[in-house]
Amino acid sequence: MTRTGLSVAHGAALTLGAVLGTGVVSLPALAAAEAGPASLVAWLALIALSVPLATTFASLGALHPDGGGVSTYARLAFGEHVSTMVGWAFYLTIGVGAPVAAGFAGSYVADAAGGGRATTLAASAGIIALVTLLNWFGIRISGRVQLGIAGTIAALLAVSVVVSLPHADLGNLTPFAPHGWAAVGRAASVLVWAFAGWEILTSLSAEYRDPARDIRRSTTIALVVVGVLYLGIAFATVAVLGHDTGPAPLSDLLVLGFGDGARPVTTVVAVLLTLGAVNAYFAGGSRLGAALARDGGMPRVLAAGGGPGEVPRRSLAVISGIALGTVATMAALDLSTDATLLLATGTFSFVYVVGAAAALRLLPRGTASWWCAVASLVAALALLAMTGTHVVGPLLFAAGGLVWTVVRRRSTRRSAPVGPAPAGSCP
Repeated sequence: MTRTGLSVAHGAALTLGAVLGTGVVSLPALAAAEAGPASLVAWLALIALSVPLATTFASLGALHPDGGGVSTYARLAFGEHVSTMVGWAFYLTIGVGAPVAAGFAGSYVADAAGGGRATTLAASAGIIALVTLLNWFGIRISGRVQLGIAGTIAALLAVSVVVSLPHADLGNLTPFAPHGWAAVGRAASVLVWAFAGWEILTSLSAEYRDPARDIRRSTTIALVVVGVLYLGIAFATVAVLGHDTGPAPLSDLLVLGFGDGARPVTTVVAVLLTLGAVNAYFAGGSRLGAALARDGGMPRVLAAGGGPGEVPRRSLAVISGIALGTVATMAALDLSTDATLLLATGTFSFVYVVGAAAALRLLPRGTASWWCAVASLVAALALLAMTGTHVVGPLLFAAGGLVWTVVRRRSTRRSAPVGPAPAGSCP
């Protein structure tokens, strides 16, 4: 434990940044288009499911604070092979998936600057480079920056709701389910992206000043803030904008309150949301890679700087290199982010299932946190079923981790020194 580690406020800001991602700008409109006002039910359901999920991962982090996060819990519960598989899937997806979030903000920057695809990709690369630089100087620096980002985001989103509510028309809530109740399930599947992030807090658990106490506190703060902001934006989108919801409802809400001059603020919100999300995943992911290397799940060279209070720069450089390489590949081949978005969704589902299953074996049976793990596992399995074939990508990464484990073990056995034969044995 280090006295200079993450405070409750910094931890809550990192968690908030990971969960309150870029989807808040556009997903309320997509969910409303899918299910109408009944999309509010989908928001409520996912917020309710976030409580046991966040509680499960916070309890694991408080009980076993370690940079390996979910991979460490998988190792303690199921052994080396499962640990390496889920660790590889998660670690590699962070690098491949980062351009999805960065590209979201990049598109807003391009629109504001009047640029095209080249501007979007350049802005995406710039965001990745900036987040790498922040984490290069340690969790205290990136945590302080994250606290400022989280405060600014929360204020901007809250203002968007407050200034637009006087324009609300309850008539927009009828008919409540114009596309039938089955559409609520479809809307929920769209909103899954908005609720990913609880799993990354476990890789930051060893950085807290007092993990057993502070992780639960920071998670509770993040849960409350996320729930209030998400519900506020979702309700305002339906009740204020009604059937005229555009692709960026947050921008429309700000314009209602302040006029057209407020529309560029949406670009600021999008960039801050992106910085917050990518920063949290790079901070946790770099520690995950170092922990995997420490335990033999990745090349030992990546283990440097993985202890509490240290900076895992080598692991961070790998994540950043993968992310920038993905951006370069997208630019060279003129690819969209759809494939990597679906891959990231599949990874979240896979990680949630393994993490919740490990919690059932590691948490004290019959306690409130254990029952939260039960609820989390049921929800994660349902989410995995909805993910469908999109889980193939992370499973291929996981298979790479399994191959690494098998090859490393065989290599270790072959290189082990052969001692003298025991006395009395046959030559």
